[in-house]
Amino acid sequence: MDISITNNYGKTYARMSDAAFRLEDVQTTVELLMNCSYQGADILILDQNQLHPDFFDLKTGIAGEILQKFSTYQFKMGVIGDFSSYTSKALRDFIYESNQQGRIVFTLNEEDACKLLD
Repeated sequence: MDISITNNYGKTYARMSDAAFRLEDVQTTVELLMNCSYQGADILILDQNQLHPDFFDLKTGIAGEILQKFSTYQFKMGVIGDFSSYTSKALRDFIYESNQQGRIVFTLNEEDACKLLD
């Protein structure tokens, strides 16, 4: 796993540097979180395309399984991308609620993600 660690806004962030990486199951999630934790980060920034496409289809349950691990290990996550192409009301509501709570955020850029994850 190619992870870069940075400090912004007084927090330590892990950023998946490998553009080909895809977070698609619970085991990969746990391995990634443990790797980030070992490097001193408790916040992970991913690009939208680094999440399996089924993550954004809430009926599959993948988002719930993955995000449960973030909760269990007390991690925060920022997902960077353009989510306007998703038409599911449930997904739009999920993204809105997530952004309000501030533990998992969906934004257009890394700077906004860092601010919301404060």
